[in-house]
Amino acid sequence: MGNSFYEILQYLWDNHRGKVVGLALGLVVGLLFILVGFWKTLLVVICVIGGYFLGKRIDEGGNSGDWWER
Repeated sequence: MGNSFYEILQYLWDNHRGKVVGLALGLVVGLLFILVGFWKTLLVVICVIGGYFLGKRIDEGGNSGDWWER
């Protein structure tokens, strides 16, 4: 074997990126459910999704005002 921890992480990131991200998100959401409860976690998830789409629109050359006009 002899692979270092960082080499293993790099391999996983390069070859299984979607699984790694999904695992991390699942872990974070699961911990939030345990620590703060369902409704607060749901609010955090909704805010994160809204922030993602707003940031995506800005990255694509739009501005935040375009989003509100829809």
